[in-house]
Amino acid sequence: MKDTAIGGKKVEDGFTITTLSGKEFHAKKLIFATGIKDTMPDIKGFAECWGISVVHCPYCHGYEFRGKNTAILANGARGVHLASMVNNLTDKLTLLTNTRADFTEDQTIKLKHLNIPIIETAVTEIEHKNGSVTSVIFSDGISRSFDVLYAALPFTQHSGIPASLGCERTDVGYIKVTPLQETSLDGVYACGDNSNMMRSVALAVSSGNVAGAVINGKLVEENFWM
Repeated sequence: MKDTAIGGKKVEDGFTITTLSGKEFHAKKLIFATGIKDTMPDIKGFAECWGISVVHCPYCHGYEFRGKNTAILANGARGVHLASMVNNLTDKLTLLTNTRADFTEDQTIKLKHLNIPIIETAVTEIEHKNGSVTSVIFSDGISRSFDVLYAALPFTQHSGIPASLGCERTDVGYIKVTPLQETSLDGVYACGDNSNMMRSVALAVSSGNVAGAVINGKLVEENFWM
């Protein structure tokens, strides 16, 4: 059976989840392993390259693109953070702020010292071959060749149910959890990308394992003492 969870509410003995087809499911505890959705910028060719040669993380993709002609599409503190990591992987690095640069004086001096150019002109298109970046085209018509583009994208939670139940979020939008994957709402847990900025299968599985074990322990204890 396939269905989509669209709503949830707290009830006296647990939680009720409603689905798109109108069904209701009841549970004493909830685990949200719902992930997040990246918000793609309005740049032609960007989505087609996402995850192939337009990437988000030097830890995930950096080794494969080491030494390549690299661009970073980010501004401010996030741009400097990415530059500090990618700078260890290549000496051919350019920062694309896509608007007026928003760096502190110290950050600007450091980037200049490291010979990392800053281009403030808006990006309008990414030229590619089957998802592999060949060049970036700017709003002034100038094209520059690159092999890879790192991008810091905003995201939204894939499911709005945790927020509707009252689960707190971090300042950047992740579901706030304890080391045991507990949310701010008793009986509700979250795991995977929805509550952890370190996107990896290993960490998602690990956090899910923790959440499952903790919930099982809670249910066993409650059943024993009921």
